[in-house]
Amino acid sequence: MEKYQITPNPVASQPTNLLIELHYLPCLDYISGVVQFENVRLEAQEHYQKQSYRNRCYVLTANKVDVLTVPVQQGTHHQPIRDLRIDNSQTWRMHHWRCLQAAYGKAPFFEYYAPDFERVYKKNWTFLFELNFELLTICLKLLRVRVSIDLTDWYDKDAPVGSFDARSRVNPRNQSESYLFHRPIGYLQNFGQEFVPNLSIIDLLFCQGPAASDVLMAGLRE
Repeated sequence: MEKYQITPNPVASQPTNLLIELHYLPCLDYISGVVQFENVRLEAQEHYQKQSYRNRCYVLTANKVDVLTVPVQQGTHHQPIRDLRIDNSQTWRMHHWRCLQAAYGKAPFFEYYAPDFERVYKKNWTFLFELNFELLTICLKLLRVRVSIDLTDWYDKDAPVGSFDARSRVNPRNQSESYLFHRPIGYLQNFGQEFVPNLSIIDLLFCQGPAASDVLMAGLRE
């Protein structure tokens, strides 16, 4: 498996470690951060935050950019994120997979990568953290990127020395000029004439296949 050698982002004052929370099918800004550091520590003890990428992603469909949201159980938002349970009373897995099929079924590389994701949506997940971790692992594997990943044991407001604290800094409110790690690079998407930046990494994978890594690396913010 190929390992890309990436120079850490200058905005981080050359740290070697990234501290960041887990996202659901992460956007390009998130993945661009993950691949730039030697070690990634995932925040496993924070409290859940609404209106964030933690349980949502954005994909391009025939008519618009659509948001896919994993429903979580009410009354558990003040628990550590690792204990946050998915609300499986809703048919979210079927909805998400059907949306991905409709959006990317005719994309050049859907048939090659779809089985990896389909098996995720066939499994009955209990915890959001475990779902997100599995999807991140798959995405990094398909991108042919190796990175050392571990989890925090407790919540610390301040990041350890040598770490770049990106917690809650990659969020849906960010515009292109405020992306933390990513500089949008256009690629051929499945719908529309106007390029839509910073969608879920799944858009880049299904549309560009093995070239997805090259597009991602070309867009690392300097």
